[in-house]
Amino acid sequence: QVQLVESGGGLVQPGGSLRLSCAASERTFRFYTMGWFRQAPGKEREFVAAINWSGGITSYVDSVKGRFTISRDNAKNTGYLQMNSLKPEDTAVYYCAVARTTVVVRTNSEYRDWGQGTQVTVSS
Repeated sequence: QVQLVESGGGLVQPGGSLRLSCAASERTFRFYTMGWFRQAPGKEREFVAAINWSGGITSYVDSVKGRFTISRDNAKNTGYLQMNSLKPEDTAVYYCAVARTTVVVRTNSEYRDWGQGTQVTVSS
C-alpha cells in the first residue's frame, strides 16, 4: 500500500494562492496515476485534478481549469497542486490519491490509496 501525506493547506484570502504537496512512501508511486480530490462540509468528495505517471497527461474539473495546476516529481515521490485565484467555493479538505493504472482516471472508485487530507480555507 502506498502511504500518502498531504501538506500545504491553510487559510488564504480570495484571490490568493496555495501549493499543496503529496509525499508518497513508495517508489512505485512513479508508475501510477495521481489525483487530487476535495470534500466540502455537507458535500460529497469530488474530483479536482489528475496526472498520469509521466506527467504528460492531465485532467481537471471545469471549475478549476485555468486556476489550478497539477504536477509531479517522480524523483522525489511527490505530487503537487498549485492553486491560484482561489475562491471561497474552493474551501474544502483536499486529498491526494493514487490509482494503480497508467491512464488518467477521474472517479473515486478508481483510486486505491488515499492521504489523510489537508484543510484549505478561502476567506477574507
